[in-house]
Amino acid sequence: MPAEHQELKTENLVILGSGPAGYTAAIYAARANLKPLLITGFQAGGIPGGQLMTTTFVENFPGFPNGVQGPELMDLIKAQAVRWGTKLIEEDALSMDLSQRPFTINTSTQSIKSNALIIATGASANRLGVKNEKQFWSKGISACAICDGATPQFRNEELSVIGGGDSACEEAEYLTKYGSHVHLLVRSNKLRASAAMADRVKANSNITIHWETELLDVEGKDWLEKLKVKKRNTSQEDEISSKGLFYAIGHTPNTSLFSDQLDTDQKGYLLTMPGRPETSLEGVYAAGDVADSEWRQGVTAAGSGCKAALAAERWLTKNNLASIIDREELEPTKTESSNTVEMSSESNFNSNKIWQKGSYALRKLYHESQKPLFVIYTSSSCGPCHILKPQLLRVLKESEGKALGIEIDIEKDQDIAKQAEISGTPTVHLFKSKELKHQWKGVKARSEYKSALDQLIKD
Repeated sequence: MPAEHQELKTENLVILGSGPAGYTAAIYAARANLKPLLITGFQAGGIPGGQLMTTTFVENFPGFPNGVQGPELMDLIKAQAVRWGTKLIEEDALSMDLSQRPFTINTSTQSIKSNALIIATGASANRLGVKNEKQFWSKGISACAICDGATPQFRNEELSVIGGGDSACEEAEYLTKYGSHVHLLVRSNKLRASAAMADRVKANSNITIHWETELLDVEGKDWLEKLKVKKRNTSQEDEISSKGLFYAIGHTPNTSLFSDQLDTDQKGYLLTMPGRPETSLEGVYAAGDVADSEWRQGVTAAGSGCKAALAAERWLTKNNLASIIDREELEPTKTESSNTVEMSSESNFNSNKIWQKGSYALRKLYHESQKPLFVIYTSSSCGPCHILKPQLLRVLKESEGKALGIEIDIEKDQDIAKQAEISGTPTVHLFKSKELKHQWKGVKARSEYKSALDQLIKD
């Protein structure tokens, strides 16, 4: 932890986690004038926004009769929390002390005191741990078909998904848009998915279900080529040709920060009072998948976030610990809907515009601009891309016109993505004078992009 820490005043309520549970808790707490502070998380336990950020269409969240993209839903819930006064800290909580009051939560840059705490840190996708898994991770193996399925290496190839729940079935369906055929490996003799989702998979001729099948290992050269599998309870082994393997095999609760300070069950899920959000420690509440090993739905997570916020508000008020804010305006300013960046063309191209989109802008700026160029490769359903783009845009704005950014949609500009050897989204390239200076895969800290850019500008 850095020697210098910015000490903050004692907060009414700190919320850990930024999925449906965390943001819903923030909405209720903010509307109660508690001015909650929400630590979104960054890399520990998955990306900000939770598991819905790696989902395509959410068709069972109330209020969206035609379905809604998971990242779009989370953007809306986040905007609602911020509109009512939630303060966000886009970092990971690194440690905490719940042994004395007020509680202490430490991030990489500050120590935060809080009278009450809501834990909504969710759960992380499991891995199988087969022998060659590490070798082919991001070279054919992924835990997010929605993020990586559209990459060039998977197009018109045989692909595989492991799992039997809703996530596995959804990913198998999604991958049929890109692969020539999809193999669904299921350990048991039935699907655990909802009836509607299971029926879709069974009716899809582009999906083959391999019942009672276990993965033994993966093989290939520079990229994944085949799976070694075995029928359960037999010695029968087989091989499946596959250029992509996507895990959908369950989750582990993100409780390592407080498992020795709060009661958990044998699987590590936080224990709460039956039907309530209270944990084993007064003033600490749990919401969402971190305390739910059974239902694990977006709507149940949101509902539990509501309960946690209401319970925290009542407890703070009862113990005279709530410092209520006075709003200057009774009705906060309405949130503006985000504007989609239009594709650049000869008619609308502007060599000084800091953020543009598409191959035309890339070609023009790559060949003609002397400024450093951020090129971010995205796909329409990529949740991490939603997290990264505002961070990069902020870096570009802080450069005051000394650098430019171009977004490339790998589905619309497949040839460029293939030429750039993009294997997953988001991927970021930083160029100067036609030379690739830096490459990042996934979402990194904003400071990392800023530091690399500042150095290029200085050179």
